[in-house]
Amino acid sequence: MTETLRDQGAGASPGGVQSPARTPVLELRNVSKRFPGVVALDDVSFDLFAGEVHVLVGENGAGKSTLVKLLSGIYQPDEGEILMDGAPIVLRDPHAAQTHGISTVHQELNLVPHLDVGKNIYLGREPMRAGGVIDWSALYRGAKEQLLRLNIGLDPHHRVSTLGVALQQMTEIAKALVAEARVLILDEPTAAITAEEAEQLFQIVDLLKAQGTAIILISHHLEDATRVGDRATVLRDGRYVDTVPMAGTSHRDLIRMMVGRDLTQQYPKEDIPIGAVALEVDGLTRHGVIEDISFQVRTGEIVALAGLVGAGRSEVARAIFGIDPLDGGTIRVAGQEVKIGTPGEAIESGIALLPEDRKQQGLVLLLPVADNIAMAAPGQTGAPRGLLPPMAKLRTARRYIESLKIKTPSPRQRVMYLSGGNQQKVVLAKWMLTHASIFIFDEPTRGIDVGAKVEVYRLMNELLRGGAAIVMISSELPEVLGMADRIMVMREGRIVAEFDHASATQEAIMSHAAAQTHEVEEAAA
Repeated sequence: MTETLRDQGAGASPGGVQSPARTPVLELRNVSKRFPGVVALDDVSFDLFAGEVHVLVGENGAGKSTLVKLLSGIYQPDEGEILMDGAPIVLRDPHAAQTHGISTVHQELNLVPHLDVGKNIYLGREPMRAGGVIDWSALYRGAKEQLLRLNIGLDPHHRVSTLGVALQQMTEIAKALVAEARVLILDEPTAAITAEEAEQLFQIVDLLKAQGTAIILISHHLEDATRVGDRATVLRDGRYVDTVPMAGTSHRDLIRMMVGRDLTQQYPKEDIPIGAVALEVDGLTRHGVIEDISFQVRTGEIVALAGLVGAGRSEVARAIFGIDPLDGGTIRVAGQEVKIGTPGEAIESGIALLPEDRKQQGLVLLLPVADNIAMAAPGQTGAPRGLLPPMAKLRTARRYIESLKIKTPSPRQRVMYLSGGNQQKVVLAKWMLTHASIFIFDEPTRGIDVGAKVEVYRLMNELLRGGAAIVMISSELPEVLGMADRIMVMREGRIVAEFDHASATQEAIMSHAAAQTHEVEEAAA
């Protein structure tokens, strides 16, 4: 397929699918960007047309984030050039990018939480009255018009901190419209929102596309590319692979280009003997949050907690790990009741938690890989936890870097510069060093690419083969169905159904996760 696309004419854009008579709104030509020890982008070309959604895909570390930061004015290219409407431009800083009509909705949203929606939409562009006074009525009127333009029924007086992620993203998009953005970059917009919210977001993307906005979409969910994409450009190891039309391109085609090989088994669950009960929770209750949570996990087994956002899955993990206090219930590890009131006590009991938000809760981004790996290590000769001697720390880090195949130029590399998949491996290495026997994975593959996902699944298999037990919390039902031995479905803080691997289906799980209480009771009757 790729050879055919490349032979479609010398005047065409990368991939050969646009008319040579059209001038791209935005174009990168032979761009390279290097950092110490790393070539982030190597001779990459990319173009974008008005009224087009161009999807940028690739594994973590492929160069997507670097390309976005070049277009956002955060980085400047070492080689090559950036053009708008065929003319070279220089993006010295984010303000320059915005001046040229390039707006980016980053995965970490750039809003002021304590301000309301209207003030965020017009931040830095407030309409003024004579004498330099802000025209508040014009500001809120304009904000409401921009929200209605996007078919969003949101009161511009609402404080941003009270909104969910999806509405915050829509506020960012409205902010971009006020800035008269010609190019809108959406970086992982569906990573932390529900399927229903994602569909609402895509309707806005369709609307902006019809109005002539040029859109770059970065997503690890290939379903997003299929839903809204016109073309997709694939990067691998900082290099351009191909640009293809989404029509007629399968997910398997994209994955093969992303990883350089066929992934024959997306969910490589192994048949591992299941042993004795490793973790048992009975009647865990935190009033108003979780009620009467009871389940067992055996060695060699993955038990998944499934359900909609807000069902209480992460709250169960936090309670078991001693982050949130319990009002009732018991926890047993290997048959012995344990009292867990702090994360330290959970660690002493052999429990590890890989949190949903690895950047905020699982890592110290400014510290090196070695320091992050050693952070939860047992104290040496009476020293506080995590204070391994410097040489021992480096030796330990190198061992895990090799065994987990963590891609980093050095154990001294700050973990903030690693890709999402490699950051997740650092979190896993940290907990493996504690010799934990029970691992709680909260959204283990959120924000990482398909190739890195398979590596995480294989590492989970290795833990199980070594006698560990795993509790997995995931919003991705294919992942739950592909990896779990048993599935507990949660709704409104309770477990409402249990399935084994053989009997579970997406429809059955969702019917219990989304049903009203009386509907489930009637079905049971």
